[in-house]
Amino acid sequence: MPPAHALLSSVFGFDNFRPGQEEIVDAVTDGQNVLAIMPTGGGKSLCFQLPALARDGVTVVISPLIALMRDQVRGLREAGVEAGALTSGNTDEETEEVFAALRENRLKLLYMAPERLASGGTLNLLRRANTRLIAVDEAHCVSQWGHDFRPDYLRIGALRQALDVPLAAFTATADEETRTEIVARLFDGATPTTFLGGFDRPNIHLAFAVKDGPRRQVLDFASARRGQSGIVYCGTRAKTETLARALGEAGHPACYYHGGMDPQDRREVERRFQQEDGLVVVATVAFGMGVDKPDIRWVAHADLPKSIESYYQEIGRSGRDGAPAETLTLFGSDDIRYRRSQIDESPAPLERRAADHARLNALLGLAEAQLCRRQNLLGYFGEETTPCGNCDLCDTPPELFDGTEAVRKALSAILRTNEYFGSGHLIDILLGNDTEKMRQRGHESLPTFGVGRDFDRRQWQAIFRQMMGLDLIRPNPERHGALFMTDPARPILRGEDSVTLRRDTIKRAKRGSTVVRSLVSEEDAPLLSALKAKRRALAESAKVPAYVIFNDKTLIEMAETRPGDLDEMARIGGVGAKKLERYGAMFLEVITGEATPALHPLRRKLAGRDAGTLFDALLEAQSRLTRGECGTLKPMTVTSAHLAKVAAQRPGDLDAVNRILGERQSERFGTAFLEILSGDLN
Repeated sequence: MPPAHALLSSVFGFDNFRPGQEEIVDAVTDGQNVLAIMPTGGGKSLCFQLPALARDGVTVVISPLIALMRDQVRGLREAGVEAGALTSGNTDEETEEVFAALRENRLKLLYMAPERLASGGTLNLLRRANTRLIAVDEAHCVSQWGHDFRPDYLRIGALRQALDVPLAAFTATADEETRTEIVARLFDGATPTTFLGGFDRPNIHLAFAVKDGPRRQVLDFASARRGQSGIVYCGTRAKTETLARALGEAGHPACYYHGGMDPQDRREVERRFQQEDGLVVVATVAFGMGVDKPDIRWVAHADLPKSIESYYQEIGRSGRDGAPAETLTLFGSDDIRYRRSQIDESPAPLERRAADHARLNALLGLAEAQLCRRQNLLGYFGEETTPCGNCDLCDTPPELFDGTEAVRKALSAILRTNEYFGSGHLIDILLGNDTEKMRQRGHESLPTFGVGRDFDRRQWQAIFRQMMGLDLIRPNPERHGALFMTDPARPILRGEDSVTLRRDTIKRAKRGSTVVRSLVSEEDAPLLSALKAKRRALAESAKVPAYVIFNDKTLIEMAETRPGDLDEMARIGGVGAKKLERYGAMFLEVITGEATPALHPLRRKLAGRDAGTLFDALLEAQSRLTRGECGTLKPMTVTSAHLAKVAAQRPGDLDAVNRILGERQSERFGTAFLEILSGDLN
């Protein structure tokens, strides 16, 4: 019997490998560089733990998951394996115990957080420890375009080269693009032996639902599974606490977990979740990453995750033992706005934000899917499968209808407004809402004005949501979330193709639900997010609170009125002369998408005032009369300071003009200037 097989039985108590494990274990044990893509719960840890025991020296395991490292060290020690971890969660005694084991050459596996690689002494420590293998868990964290990028992972490739040892990288969430980046950054472009184990977790039941009283929906889902261990993921820390209290009041043993808690309190929740049966943890995504608990029976998302990768990873924490597990993901338009704003307010470059929007669109496609969810989910990762029979859409096929006419109306509204508006304004057009904004833009005269009254606002929101899910429309990050048509939409608009929509989610959209009060309308929300991102960047650069730049009320007014030049910007409440001079052009560029033409400092001081308009008119008259009415005289101009003085003082006769300009300039320009001033006063 090969050593690995013997260790599998003697140390870990398993008679057989899980599918795909044996080949990976053999390759890692032989000292090959390995990249293994395995589904969550597929037994990744065993694929580096067994080789570590079969090989000489120490295996260093790099992971961002403190909870996982603590769990695995605890489990290995229980199995009689010398293992330790160096993380920020260690006590001084725990750290000293690890160092002692290294000095005495007792340790076989050393778990380490990636942040420790930044320490200058780490390389020497690992050399002295006789490191013979590096294992990298959650290897997708090295991808700068991924959903879980960790900058310190970029140090791992250099560490491998410095130690000159083989490296085995493991992840459950890596599409082809991410796999290519892993190879480039961890293996310096050398081709590792790659194992692609697939992404399917057939024991997990998949379900989505439109939010319709989300607290009640979560409580009902948990009550139907009372006594089973579960996780509820929330988008905010505050929600974890309120929802945990609600579950407790409903008789469930429940607690909350988020990154703002004291480390000792977080550790206590982790301990309880490991040791107590039937505990429900309400958490942000900070919880569960790598928690080695095999019997989590259900996972609910009270809010939409940020991507399919995040969704897949989070639901994958259930059913690790292979027994049936269930999931429920709630979503609504408020989630989409929140996720969009997260992306738009990100300091990431434009192409990164565009990629994140595309990932979110893919998740919306899964949420609004019309056929088997598992087919949709696995298709995203490049796999094909037959209908699974283990998702809500296989259980109860959705009610569908021919949505071609509705979609064509929506697309027509987008096209006729030059792809420059979000769904809020487009829905107003379709419903024929005669708003002030509508009249300002002349959109009440569009052919599509009022053609969509067969649906109400919430139903149209559901239709637009499905159109995004079908990738017929996308938000334009350069236009603050304005919707534009994709290529697949054009045949539908031309009447050359049809589209099917779900009637069941549209019906549910009619029902009452929790109203989320937004700072601005749905149409203006993306721009407000972009303005906040600019404000945050400036505040961080200046090391001042954000409100010192502009307060929220000022940014809201900018988003709602969308000033087109510095004169209009100066009329926004909270934009004084100094702030206009310092920040006006930068915020105006965010709003218009174009660089703001430079203004003479004296003209900028008049911005937003009638004198500014007069200055422009006087400047134009001066340019026209530079060589006199006949165009043949010697060139003559008026200084900007004199133009500003005329605009501000508004002289009423030639004598007054003469006192400002002087006799020669007054003779050439005085009459024309008085005509401008007189016209303004009348």
